[in-house]
Amino acid sequence: MEAMIVVTIFVISYVFLLLDKINRALIAATGAALMVLFGVFSWDEALSSYVDWSTIALLFSMMVMISITQRTGIFEFIALWMIKKVSGKPVALFFWIGVLTAVGSALLDNVTTVLLLVPVLLHMIRQLNLRAFPYLVNVIISSNVGGTATMIGDPPNIMIGQAVPYFDFLDFLIHLGPVVIVIHSITMFLLYLMFKNSLTKGNGIDLEFVKQLNPKESLKRTPLLYQSITILLLTMFAFTLHGFLHIELTTIAIMSALLMLLISENDESSEVVFQKVEWTTLFFFVGLFVLVGGLEKAGIIDQIAYTFIDWTEGDAFTSSLVILWSAGLLSGFVDNIPYVASMIPVIEEFESFGVQPIDPLWWALALGACLGGNGSLLGASANVVVAGIASTQGEKIHFIKFMFYGLIIVLLSLVISTVYIMIRYFL
Repeated sequence: MEAMIVVTIFVISYVFLLLDKINRALIAATGAALMVLFGVFSWDEALSSYVDWSTIALLFSMMVMISITQRTGIFEFIALWMIKKVSGKPVALFFWIGVLTAVGSALLDNVTTVLLLVPVLLHMIRQLNLRAFPYLVNVIISSNVGGTATMIGDPPNIMIGQAVPYFDFLDFLIHLGPVVIVIHSITMFLLYLMFKNSLTKGNGIDLEFVKQLNPKESLKRTPLLYQSITILLLTMFAFTLHGFLHIELTTIAIMSALLMLLISENDESSEVVFQKVEWTTLFFFVGLFVLVGGLEKAGIIDQIAYTFIDWTEGDAFTSSLVILWSAGLLSGFVDNIPYVASMIPVIEEFESFGVQPIDPLWWALALGACLGGNGSLLGASANVVVAGIASTQGEKIHFIKFMFYGLIIVLLSLVISTVYIMIRYFL
């Protein structure tokens, strides 16, 4: 009976998340509350045993640091400098946008990157009289591919990194970085071929506008500019060395955020910074962890693991491919965050059943979930953010139209990932 209640609540919550008509955090919180109401567990057990507070704290800390750094104008400076560098040439701009988005998504995280980049990009596109759709598709796809490369680049990777204690920042970069570079390079060329004709269609580039651009004007040359950039760079450096330092990623992020809050108190109070934190995202994660915790408590996760074991007969290679393709295809149509939250305990069960080697299964889940997010506008948080910003500025991205391009990229990415996993881990 308990299992039926849990599955019903989870499925209904999932459907509402898929429809995207109600605030995601509200749906997840309501589902979590219903789990408690029907006696699946108490609030104390739900919040203490099933919510990954390390992931929540890491996300919160990164949001604080980016919010403070954004005040300095450094991100707008980079975007304007890029436009100036390519002299407003559509094709060159297209490739630069892809590279900047991918690198930014790896170093910051893909949601933050698109939040910072898209408003500036749309402004520039209008000034240059270019069509917005190719550039917006490029940003969405590059953000998901680039975010795949690091532990902090995409929420699924953060969740996997917190679930596997011996994975550090460098592990993600070493194991996922090479295939991400290959996928992004091929993807950029393929997108260029798809949009080759429409990239140059417009009313003519306003070269005078490009010449008059002065990226340095966007910088606020206060001590905070140099301090925040320094702290952000040192944080990234510490992330790469945290395995040697024996300090958790979350601890590094929290200390960096606190330091940045202290030095910026005179420029912007902590209360104002906290108001800019994406609380909706954080509460969505908390509710989601409780929802998945209900599946775990009712034994559903164990049953899923047994089913996977039966399909793959415990073979690590077959299991890796099943996880890669199922994650990749499903993440295109349902948000990859709840899917990964559901799969983490499944892979942990695999390990308890003696499946070896287990690491390729984690990398397969990361690749499938992050790359599969390109399948549709609902596939990843970054997609929803880009579509939302574009819509408010009169540039609507149609679901079916995007899916046509996105699914091609997803299938190509999964084929490349399959070859990569087979050669790197099983030959």
